[in-house]
Amino acid sequence: MTDAITDALGSLRAAASVERQARDRKTRVVVQVSHSSLAVGAGEVADALLQALPNDAYLVTAGCDGASFAAPKAIVSFADGRTIEYCNLSADDVNTDMFSDTSADSDTATNTAQPKSDSSDFLARQHRLTLQGCGEWDALHIGEYILNGGYNGLARALSMPPDDVIEEVLASGLRGRGGAYFPAGLKWRGARAVNNTPRYLVVNCEEGEPGIFKDRHIMEGVPHRLIEGAIIAAYAAGVHEAHIYINAEANLSAERMQTALEQAYASGLLGDDILSSGFALDMAIMRGAGGYVCGDETTLLNTMEGLRREPRQRPPFPTEAGLWGKPTVINNAETLSSVPYILAYGSGAFAAVGTDDAKGTKIISLSGSVRRGGLAEVPMGTTLREIIYDIGGGIADDRALSAIAVGGPSSGIFPVSMLDTPITPGFIHESGVMLGAGGVIALDDSVSAVDMMRKLAAYNAAESCGKCTPCREGTPRMVKMVDDIVAGKAPVGALDELRQLAELVNAASLCGLGQAAGNPVLSALHFFGDELAMMAGERQ
Repeated sequence: MTDAITDALGSLRAAASVERQARDRKTRVVVQVSHSSLAVGAGEVADALLQALPNDAYLVTAGCDGASFAAPKAIVSFADGRTIEYCNLSADDVNTDMFSDTSADSDTATNTAQPKSDSSDFLARQHRLTLQGCGEWDALHIGEYILNGGYNGLARALSMPPDDVIEEVLASGLRGRGGAYFPAGLKWRGARAVNNTPRYLVVNCEEGEPGIFKDRHIMEGVPHRLIEGAIIAAYAAGVHEAHIYINAEANLSAERMQTALEQAYASGLLGDDILSSGFALDMAIMRGAGGYVCGDETTLLNTMEGLRREPRQRPPFPTEAGLWGKPTVINNAETLSSVPYILAYGSGAFAAVGTDDAKGTKIISLSGSVRRGGLAEVPMGTTLREIIYDIGGGIADDRALSAIAVGGPSSGIFPVSMLDTPITPGFIHESGVMLGAGGVIALDDSVSAVDMMRKLAAYNAAESCGKCTPCREGTPRMVKMVDDIVAGKAPVGALDELRQLAELVNAASLCGLGQAAGNPVLSALHFFGDELAMMAGERQ
């Protein structure tokens, strides 16, 4: 069977190679089009490039490489090996000189060309495993992914017993990257052990929290890596039906994934007898119901079944009784996109990145008052200082850093004194600050940390589904108490009451949203308690 699998993938690689050879003597023009770059005119730039394209050049549509501050971006690679990168392009900047041998001397190149992606300060300080090729490879062409090693991990997995695949992933130290950081292999093993078929796989691409945009970049830039990881997970867990659950507003992500799925089916990588292995898997897209709470596993399952977007009581856990009461593996997009590397290069290669206690890389959504905002994939153990200053270029407009919001609305806020905190799975400080899905928002000295805490608390209150009393009643109550403190209307002892309420909401809520809704308040009380006390005490 191993020979048949190798031959099947080899045939796909050979066909892709023939197609590439026909283009080898042509100028390659890559335009990065993603949900973020579309907002600054990438669609118009792509149209202008297509119209200006000479006969000896071809256009490739890629996702964004994560350097959002430089979008829209185009990369022109000549047959002789020269490459010019154009950043912050507008449609008016596009001209035929960009594709000529003298383009390096043109005004457009002089004014906007930047060093090649892998040598820029933003990208050179990263360690790209999951995002490799994002922004460079054709997001709409399966052959380009295959020629760059794509589906090699799947071929190896299909040649192994499922239990060995699970052991390989466990040995790598891969944990879920959606926020809970549960070992991925244990989920697969748990579902496989339940003798109640059919089993299901759900790829969680809801990504409803503000300040997080990693899953969309994966789907729009390297969709086949996500599909490959999902097939491997399904094979290991004994699953024959998979669903990709995509946020209701992520239209471009859904379009790219649908194109990739169709290509995978046409290439024999989905459906019956995948790569002549005898393994069968069907995979389809399901659009999310919208809302932060839909990122919760059981809420997600309810919406898939046409029920209200509310969480379920656990246990039973989804691996025991999930979608339609059957064993269900739910993995985040980043988690599954890490799997092909592990199977292609071995668990040791992945485990060698990061720290002894936190293996591999983490994709960070970096935003706020930084000079270079975007998406950064870094080894676990990287410090916030390295992320904000070495990768992000420091604070924009020569202002000072005042605080860092880490992990999204389910986490909290750090003062500047915590800059050297390393990113690790789960909680990174006892105050309730956790890595979560990997959001890092830098706040400059024009922004109040207390005001940011209030915004996070208000967001959690607005996103509460209302099913359980602690979250439904407690989250808006916390916002009201913060408002009273800031306005000087709070009674004596308000800070202690606020702390007790935040701890109660965390302890008594039903799902992950409510169980972390108090964290922004608790972290603010821990680090900015004096500021809050002064606000409360000035008028008491």
